[in-house]
Amino acid sequence: MNTLPKISIVTVTYNSAATLKDTIESVRNQDYKNIEYIIVDGASKDNTVDIIKNYTEIYPIKWISEPDKGLYDAMNKGIKMATGDVVGIINSDDFYHNSDTLSKIADAFMQNDIDCVYSDVRFVNPENLEKTIRYYSSKNFKPSKFKWGFMPAHPSFFARKPLFEKFGYYKTDYKIAADFELLLRFLLKNNSRTKYIELDTMKMRTGGVSTKSFRNKIILNKEILRACKENNIKTNLFKIYLRYSVKIFQFLNLKDKGG
Repeated sequence: MNTLPKISIVTVTYNSAATLKDTIESVRNQDYKNIEYIIVDGASKDNTVDIIKNYTEIYPIKWISEPDKGLYDAMNKGIKMATGDVVGIINSDDFYHNSDTLSKIADAFMQNDIDCVYSDVRFVNPENLEKTIRYYSSKNFKPSKFKWGFMPAHPSFFARKPLFEKFGYYKTDYKIAADFELLLRFLLKNNSRTKYIELDTMKMRTGGVSTKSFRNKIILNKEILRACKENNIKTNLFKIYLRYSVKIFQFLNLKDKGG
């Protein structure tokens, strides 16, 4: 991709009024301007839609608000609405904390013959957005690590739009790990041309669906095992659970990353 790529950014919302402004502002303040911003709302009952409408008066947003079949169904809607060369996801409680983030993503696609880019993310305390809880580095990731339950930081993942048309979208019958399954399918099963860039992409408030309870962790790991089996990757639950021992190094790395 040698020409300036159009980047489509998709945000899924449902009763996201408390945090959505931060997300929109972080997209709006990017110094890269060849952006298409898409918001897919699941018929929120708070004032999320009012916030979206107010922003459309000062910033172009393509949006819909209607019932959906869950997070991954809504993501698929947004990707199908996208007209950009490259697609990325930013959750409604996350935000880019540097204005040149998408410029660096675009440059990676322009300077390299690749299909996908991924980088790093920072988990922060919802009550203190300057306090880093965990730094998720994708630097040492290799596709072979999927069988251990590892994946690149999903919110840092950008892919060329045709890959979704060729390899498929998020599987909506997964409760938590459809992002893991899609990345496994793109990066390992189909050997997409991929590049890691050392970039602190965004801040993510802690408390996502996969981290809220012990029960959800069990569901997550069972779905990781299922994703591997469906894509003919040999593994087992013992290997998958072993990855938790690695997280301590991510916490120990906080000091170097400004935590």
